[in-house]
Amino acid sequence: MKVLAALDLDRTTPDVLREARLWTRRLGAELFLIHVADPDPDFIGYGAGPESVHLAVAHKFTRAHQRIEALATELRKEGFAATTALLIQGATAETILREADRLGADVILMGTRARGALRSLLLGSVSKQVVAGSTRPVLLIPPRADA
Repeated sequence: MKVLAALDLDRTTPDVLREARLWTRRLGAELFLIHVADPDPDFIGYGAGPESVHLAVAHKFTRAHQRIEALATELRKEGFAATTALLIQGATAETILREADRLGADVILMGTRARGALRSLLLGSVSKQVVAGSTRPVLLIPPRADA
């Protein structure tokens, strides 16, 4: 069994990790943590741009890499031996779905940000796109009321 936990490395991360711990323990599953970083500005057509933009993007990417690796290390120390951390640049929903397919994940766990209904209707949401595009179960974890 393989569990893919999609992390935003922000507000929803603690709740998603709580569920990932439960699912992984109960199912004796292999756990994959994934964070999808914004695409490289050159890749999405912004052109070369100033060096400061590239340095800021690189710094943000490095911090995200350190954070997801630290989370995986923490889980391994707790006894989750088969924990893999993935940091991938790309479009968030598409990247989560592609990696779930590549890994053969049995379930995707991810948080929701509980944004307003109008914004979600007009813009959509990553969780909505993942649910619509997934061929496997997706467990959406809402933010806790005290968050």
